[in-house]
Amino acid sequence: MLDESLLDAPDALAHADHNGLLRGAAEAGARVRTALRHTAEAGITGLAPEGRPRAVLIAGSGAAATGVADLIAALTANAAPVTRLRPTGVAAAAGALRWTLPGWAGPVDLLLIATTEGSEPGLALLAEQAYRRGCTVVAVAPRQSPLSEVVGGTHGLMVPMATAPNGQYGQSTQNGGNGGNGTYGQAGEPGRSGLDEWYEPEATPVTGPGALWALFVPLLALLDRVGLLTAPAETLQLVADRLDRTAERCGPAIATYSNPAKTLAAELADSLPLIWTEGPAAAPAGRRFAAVLAELTGRPALAAELPEALPAHSALLAGHFAGGAADPDDFFRDRVEEPQAWRARVVLLRDRPAGGLTAAPAARELALGHDTAISELEPEEGSELEALAELIAVTDFATVYLALAGAAPA
Repeated sequence: MLDESLLDAPDALAHADHNGLLRGAAEAGARVRTALRHTAEAGITGLAPEGRPRAVLIAGSGAAATGVADLIAALTANAAPVTRLRPTGVAAAAGALRWTLPGWAGPVDLLLIATTEGSEPGLALLAEQAYRRGCTVVAVAPRQSPLSEVVGGTHGLMVPMATAPNGQYGQSTQNGGNGGNGTYGQAGEPGRSGLDEWYEPEATPVTGPGALWALFVPLLALLDRVGLLTAPAETLQLVADRLDRTAERCGPAIATYSNPAKTLAAELADSLPLIWTEGPAAAPAGRRFAAVLAELTGRPALAAELPEALPAHSALLAGHFAGGAADPDDFFRDRVEEPQAWRARVVLLRDRPAGGLTAAPAARELALGHDTAISELEPEEGSELEALAELIAVTDFATVYLALAGAAPA
């Protein structure tokens, strides 16, 4: 059960947040700025490539690296083939994982390595294999890691991963001093929302929600330089600004009734989320939402793109998880001993204008026709990357609130 009273108790949320998940979500904008600085220092913004790579290969371990691979594949789908190298091994442990280049990989291909650990021997071996094959290798990993020593300077280009910056949690506003608006302070200044009073700096885990952007931004800048997508520094600065504004709206000090992330968390209590997406940016955001729900809350969720989601999930809406599956007129059934029934709830993520060609009306009709509630998120106007950033930020905050309020299934 979701303890909704906890959502509007910032101090209680802080007490429950032992792993610094709220801070990890709040610092996403600051991570983008730090990653941009590391990217420039590594020389990526000054690259003058002679042409596009034939194919892009991506390898890494952990949820953040998996999300980065999916995002890059979605954003560059029309420019070059993107292949995620999936690890093999006897266990999901850094020392047991191994990656192998496909037989066709060679000098005209680009290998991207993203990891929040950098201690995986298999990734170091992969970088050495790619170097021998003549592949261009670019890695994003912690600065003091075995992988950085292998790649940096000899086997490829190494970009240090942006760690959580102390006191950098987004842009301040006029009311930031009292923490009432949920802001997180100007980049480089002390945070102004009260979060700095809740957590010691070392309490923020490197692998929190902000880790995605620490890995993603340098690779976006690289792919912009080689012509596979459009992500200049100016656009990435706008992404950081969008993440800051979203953190202001979704912060722990903002009441549920005006907080889209807390509202979504409350709506998903005791439900099976069916995440339906429409638009190129919404699709990877929806898959990430399903992944972090499972990782942080233990809650299963199903993600699918419209219009294919309609036939794929129609049986779920009509079956055991249907909104009207329970008989409300069965007055004599035992409600005390009866376990809480899960009901499907559609979460519609969109990144295209409502006035364009859309399957959203059909999605609403199908859901409501089966007495299934529907939640909708649509970002403000802006670039594709800004829309993607807003959707990820809102759903990250919602997942954290679900985790902290005890919404994991029994």
